Amino acid sequence: MIQLNNISMHFGVQVLFDDLDLLIGKGERIGFVGRNGSGKSTLFKIILGELTADSGEIKVPKGYKIGALDQHINFTKPTVLEECCQVLSEDEQYDWWKAERILFGLGFSEEDLEKDPYSFSGGYQVRINLTKALVQNPNLLLLDEPTNYLDIVSLRWLRGFLKSFKGEVLLITHDRDFMDSITTHTAGLSRKRLRKYQGNTSKFYEQVLISDEMYEQTRLNQEKKKKELQGFVDRFGAKASKAAQAQSRAKQIEKMDTLEKLSDENTLGFKFNYMKCPGKVILEANDLSFSYSGLAEEDLFSNLSLTIGRDDRIGIIGKNGKGKSTLLNVIAGELKARTGSTTGHPSMSMGHFGQTNIERLSSDNTIQDEITESNPDLTFAQARKICGTMMFEGDLAKKKISVLSGGEKSRVMLGKILAHKSNILLLDEPTNHLDMESIEALTSEIGNFGGAVVVVTHSELMLRAIANKLVIFHKGRAEFFDGTYDEFLEKIGWEIEE
Repeated sequence: MIQLNNISMHFGVQVLFDDLDLLIGKGERIGFVGRNGSGKSTLFKIILGELTADSGEIKVPKGYKIGALDQHINFTKPTVLEECCQVLSEDEQYDWWKAERILFGLGFSEEDLEKDPYSFSGGYQVRINLTKALVQNPNLLLLDEPTNYLDIVSLRWLRGFLKSFKGEVLLITHDRDFMDSITTHTAGLSRKRLRKYQGNTSKFYEQVLISDEMYEQTRLNQEKKKKELQGFVDRFGAKASKAAQAQSRAKQIEKMDTLEKLSDENTLGFKFNYMKCPGKVILEANDLSFSYSGLAEEDLFSNLSLTIGRDDRIGIIGKNGKGKSTLLNVIAGELKARTGSTTGHPSMSMGHFGQTNIERLSSDNTIQDEITESNPDLTFAQARKICGTMMFEGDLAKKKISVLSGGEKSRVMLGKILAHKSNILLLDEPTNHLDMESIEALTSEIGNFGGAVVVVTHSELMLRAIANKLVIFHKGRAEFFDGTYDEFLEKIGWEIEE
């Protein structure tokens, strides 16, 4: 176990947290929640000794080993397997099977193990670092967004691994379903305080709500009491016969602590701009095949037909690199299919959130400029309101695209989709860069949208919440499945789990 006492951290005038306490008990797997920017990753760095807290102490038992997912890429060995095995202890130097088991679970093939680690995409390089963290079998695992860059099959494998892990885990992830399936406790940073409760995120937020309601009631009762006391002082302070009583009440007021009103925490607000379509079918795709080389033998998918109805919620799922985003781009008309065609209803209006669309933002534009370009009919007030829902309130809407982070640019793209009048939404991993609360708000609004939705996602929570049909990339092909995600798992399932 490890104990944090009275940890405080400031960056200039910004206070991340004050007098933070946390006990990680034996065998506890703790989900760590909080809004983006609340200080979760900073606390990890303090535990690892990469940052020094302004005050407080961390008590770590002698010989207690901490392992963490390194967000930085720095490989020194010529092959993936050698890179991962170098972190094995001296007694385990020849137990390469331990690294192999994890690498296979995270989606590497046997041939991949002999390749140069730098020959892989950024997402797979993060998986190599994740393997290095897991294979060390530490007492405590610190995992900061390990679900990023993992596909749905690898996520399911990692879930099983962590559930059987014998040590302690402190986990940051925006995937609430993944977190809840693993953790025994939930801790959260909110309003510069940390709270920890036994149970999943639902129980945590229930307890936080109860605690906040009790605090607010206490604050209101205190204000009422102060007002009554101050009224007596104001009324009788000048009267000789009541002066002693008034002075006594004034001292009572001085001794009472001042309870500040709880600050509101921002959540992204989503409201898609729906445009009616009279047709029951918005788009039809017939006999689609695609390969980047134009050769049939290199098709990412072939002979795929799909009818997208007005009320459809279609999830596109499968391992990374198999063609999910490519299919979405073909449906959007941004890539030309090798065979087949797509036909949209005459009234079709498409909103497309793609992973590469962020590159189309004009660096010289302001955030408000980009929102307005997506729908010139918007008034100034309407454009500013959308900027605000994407957490660019007031003058923040005047920031240039060139100075924004990747996450901020993603929010701008989502804002453009909200502004655009649409009756079909094509969304490629829309939850990237969003915190847990914002993902829930987005999922809810997707469910309420009046038109059709086609979404690429690895979130089983989102799939279960919205998808009524699927396109599945597995077994070397893409196939349509007319049913929910749970029906797919029951009737077909992922081949790696068979």
